[in-house]
Amino acid sequence: MITNNTPHILSTFTVIEQSDIVTVLIIVVGFFLILLLLGIRKSYKLKKENERLDRISEELAKKEEDYKDFTEGHMYGGN
Repeated sequence: MITNNTPHILSTFTVIEQSDIVTVLIIVVGFFLILLLLGIRKSYKLKKENERLDRISEELAKKEEDYKDFTEGHMYGGN
């Protein structure tokens, strides 16, 4: 008689059911998916910003090539 009641007693002690585990896993996967998408978006924005800064840097480098030092004849420096 004890063996007949054992499965019933054990089933009443199950605190976490399979549906609860699936629900928690879906929430965790959703959370990390959102973090992944935000990271990809941030990476894309940083790449665009880096390309923009590279173009500005190249433009400034071209302007520096055309630059002539006008202080050579100044009486306080250059000699």
